[in-house]
Amino acid sequence: MDWGTELWDQFEVLERHTQWGLDLLDKYVKFVKERAEVEQAYAKQLRSLVKKYLPKRPTKDDPEVKFSQQQSFVQLLQEVNDFAGQRELVAESLGIRVCLELAKYSQEMKQERKMHFQEGRRAQQQLENGFKQLENSKRKFERDCREAEKAAHTAERLDQDINATKADVEKAKQQAHLRNHMAEESKNEYAAQLQRFNRDQAHFYFSQMPQIFDKLQDMDERRATRLGAGYGLLSEAELQVVPIIGKCLEGMKVAAESVDAKNDSQVLIELHKSGFARPGDLEFEDFSQVMNRAPSDSSLGTPDGRPELRAASSRSRAKRWPFGKKNKPRPPSLSLLGGHLPSTLSDGPSSPRTGRDPLAILSEISKSVKPRLASFRSLRGGRGTVVTEDFSHLPPEQQRKRLQQQLEERNRELQKEEDQREALKKMKDVYEKTPQMGDPASLEPRIAETLGNIERLKLEVQKYEAWLAEAESRVLSNRGDSLSRHTRPPDPPTTAPPDSSSSSNSGSQDNKDSSSEEPPSGEGQDAPIYTEFDEDFEEPASPIGQCVAIYHFEGSSEGTVSMSEGEDLSLMEEDKGDGWTRVRRKQGGEGYVPTSYLRVTLN
Repeated sequence: MDWGTELWDQFEVLERHTQWGLDLLDKYVKFVKERAEVEQAYAKQLRSLVKKYLPKRPTKDDPEVKFSQQQSFVQLLQEVNDFAGQRELVAESLGIRVCLELAKYSQEMKQERKMHFQEGRRAQQQLENGFKQLENSKRKFERDCREAEKAAHTAERLDQDINATKADVEKAKQQAHLRNHMAEESKNEYAAQLQRFNRDQAHFYFSQMPQIFDKLQDMDERRATRLGAGYGLLSEAELQVVPIIGKCLEGMKVAAESVDAKNDSQVLIELHKSGFARPGDLEFEDFSQVMNRAPSDSSLGTPDGRPELRAASSRSRAKRWPFGKKNKPRPPSLSLLGGHLPSTLSDGPSSPRTGRDPLAILSEISKSVKPRLASFRSLRGGRGTVVTEDFSHLPPEQQRKRLQQQLEERNRELQKEEDQREALKKMKDVYEKTPQMGDPASLEPRIAETLGNIERLKLEVQKYEAWLAEAESRVLSNRGDSLSRHTRPPDPPTTAPPDSSSSSNSGSQDNKDSSSEEPPSGEGQDAPIYTEFDEDFEEPASPIGQCVAIYHFEGSSEGTVSMSEGEDLSLMEEDKGDGWTRVRRKQGGEGYVPTSYLRVTLN
């Protein structure tokens, strides 16, 4: 079925239908154009969003990039950026393959439609002109027939009139004959015009217009087919990027699964581990048991008759708290730090003091020379820290890592220079064997420069190795007691336990006054004091507290005692700073065990 046969009389309908089809094509082109603009704007906004949240600092300068969370987030942003790129490809494909091509095709269809309808209108105009000519010849034939009939009646009436002259009768007959002849000519012309019009009309309705309508039908069907293909291009543009978008989404999923909380915790430790030892326990300062003696009791003799040392006032000693912001203790005097005493004290006359116990004075001396506890602020370092080449401004652990990095970089540079030197040597050998390839002397400056770089790098490697060894020794020395807080048993003290005989007296001393400590044994002026103290307080030792064994300990060395994990023990003597504590077992037996293996409760 075709339009020329079935719609031969629907010229206006076909004209409206073909115009509607072209309008639909233009509407679809406009829709795709706006859709491409939406995709382009979407991709632009996605790229702006990714740029907004991407790290601003270079990757090597950003410590956060070492965390899996940050790496996954950056990977996620990159996948979103790739997704935006695919949206741009969709917009580009729609703009080129749909908008431009269909718009061009629409213009061609409009020109073709215009040509077909112009041809149809010309055919209609020709048929109308033929019909007008037929109507004119018909009206002329009708008029001439009436005139001939009228002239015939006039001639017949004059012929019967007796009063009419012969000349009038002849004239009337000639006029009637003329009119009759004109009527015959009009009849023949009308018949010829009618025949011509019928032929043109048959050609118009059975040949000319059906051909035009068939061309319009073919044009409209081609337009509809092309429009359907344009509909398919919309989905095809999406399907082309689906595999890449699928990879982007898969990459996002992989990024989400790459977050490793445990590894991030380890990375944080590696980045910020200082390597400092943890602060030790603060000692208990008992100000409630002041021993006031008579001048005769406190005037303990010294070998050279010098007066007792006078310690700093207890009011001037502030408590050292590692978290305080204003931790500025007054530095100890020269005499308290083991230096030479002023001449007024060493050479002046001996005079009694205000009833202070010499043991309390020695205790304050021992406390005053202890190192100041480092606060968290001092461990971190200040803002105005001067950066040094050996990274000594950093904490020990960070210094070790930075030195290790620098050493690895120097080794890589050294290896590169050595490889370059070998290559230059080989090239020089080739030049010497085949002089036409080059002058061996031209390579001497480069070889000398390479050798200079190698020597410089070797010196730097030695320098960094020395710094690294020193930093590693600092890290190992700073660990110390910090291992005691771990789940595994810490290492016992490296020093030998004190002698049991000498410690019994000091244990009784601790039972009498827990705030006093054993003075340094190297000071000769303190020996008479301890001798008199031991003679005054010679009595059986009693427990000064209780303790529980945290770990199992085998007392294999002399002066130590074995204990089991969880065993209750009696505390006989506190740790004097050497890492050993004297305890007594309930089953019997007394000796030293590592302080870090105990949980102590004083009476």
